[in-house]
Amino acid sequence: MDKGNAMRRSVLLKLSVAAVLVTGMASVPMDAAWAQATPLPYDEARGVFSFAEGLERTLPAVVQVTTLGQSSGPRSEDTEAQPVSTGSGVIIDAGQGIIVTNNHVIEGGSKFTVDLADGRLFDAVLIGTDKATDIAVLRIEGTGLAQVEVADSDTLRTGDLAFAVGYPLGLDQTLTMGVISGLNRSGLGDAVEDYIQTDAAVNSGNSGGPLLDSRGRLIGINTSILSGGGGGNDGIAFAVPTRIMLFVVGQIRENGEVRRGGTGALLSSLNATSARDLGLNIVRGAVVRDVAPGSPAETAGLRPDDVIVRVQSRPVANAGSVLATVGVAAPGSRLDVVYLRDGVEQQTTVVVEMSEAGGIALGREALTAYGAGFREARGGERGGQDHRLVVEVVEGGTPAASAGLVAGDLVVSVNGREVSSLQALATALGTDRRPIRLRVHRAGETVDLTLNL
Repeated sequence: MDKGNAMRRSVLLKLSVAAVLVTGMASVPMDAAWAQATPLPYDEARGVFSFAEGLERTLPAVVQVTTLGQSSGPRSEDTEAQPVSTGSGVIIDAGQGIIVTNNHVIEGGSKFTVDLADGRLFDAVLIGTDKATDIAVLRIEGTGLAQVEVADSDTLRTGDLAFAVGYPLGLDQTLTMGVISGLNRSGLGDAVEDYIQTDAAVNSGNSGGPLLDSRGRLIGINTSILSGGGGGNDGIAFAVPTRIMLFVVGQIRENGEVRRGGTGALLSSLNATSARDLGLNIVRGAVVRDVAPGSPAETAGLRPDDVIVRVQSRPVANAGSVLATVGVAAPGSRLDVVYLRDGVEQQTTVVVEMSEAGGIALGREALTAYGAGFREARGGERGGQDHRLVVEVVEGGTPAASAGLVAGDLVVSVNGREVSSLQALATALGTDRRPIRLRVHRAGETVDLTLNL
């Protein structure tokens, strides 16, 4: 083919692509100046569409994190820590060498190393972690580090392009593309959940790596996937949005831990059973089980059996949705709450106060302690047992969750003493005896748990 024919084919191809694009966008109002100011990313020199220009600035900030721990075999003083897990991370502050990754990537480790895309290897120091959001913060000391630009995750829209970067399945740095499949995802538990869902391929090893927008800006930290079997990618992955990540990282850098706010409301997730009990025809929301006396929730007028459906205009899927908003609100913040009472929608404003770490709050009908909520068990919940107290909800990343307590457990005893009332349980859990030994009845069996505080 001669040079003239090649040039004509190139021009015709570009005109064809432009015609398709214009036809597909004909119904979208725009002026010529706007269209010229926002062209598709086209590399004229190579004649290809590409997002490389924006993404390549970020790729050097994506790192591989290796967690090392002692092996289970014979040990000596000379025994070196061995790799126990690997994942990904991203540098958000090059000047201070601050790296964000997942808590489950570094959990159980005694030493951590970070591999940069340019081949350099660093020892890393763990600054702090937050199990509830699966975020961990590492620090390295080095020069010439790159950092990612952080975007506001609240500006995302379903259908936006998304790129996942990391070190999956033993491969070197890998980039995959998809779209934002959904926002405000929760329901994987009752932890702090407000996930971005994407169909960009995320596999083992991607954990802790960045989810980027089409300009290469950080919009989330990849944390988990849903898989139909085998643990492989099925196009459903979740990322912690930067709105939550920035709060958590800021708290860890400032305090070494995350100090969350609270409202004094004991919540559980609305489900089909509780919806029928409340006479509702919805299955999304957070049920107020009780409010602590004198708490902001009581001051706001919330009562047991109210069902919270929106907080700060955000839809509430379950108790985790509320925790995701309350837990990243500064003390003194005023949150607009929409709730249902007897099926009628009402509104109120709740002020966030700093929660007391490990605090025990006893309400009229429920008790909260160490991340778990307890209430009197109904006859049908006792399963023929005499135990009167049931675990209503367990918040992820708390001492109660770490102990293995789960919703539905019937409390038998605390430190060997039987408890039959909320007051007795509050007194027993408030003991100075540490650790606290719990015995619960679960699915016909007696289970012993240890609450480490």
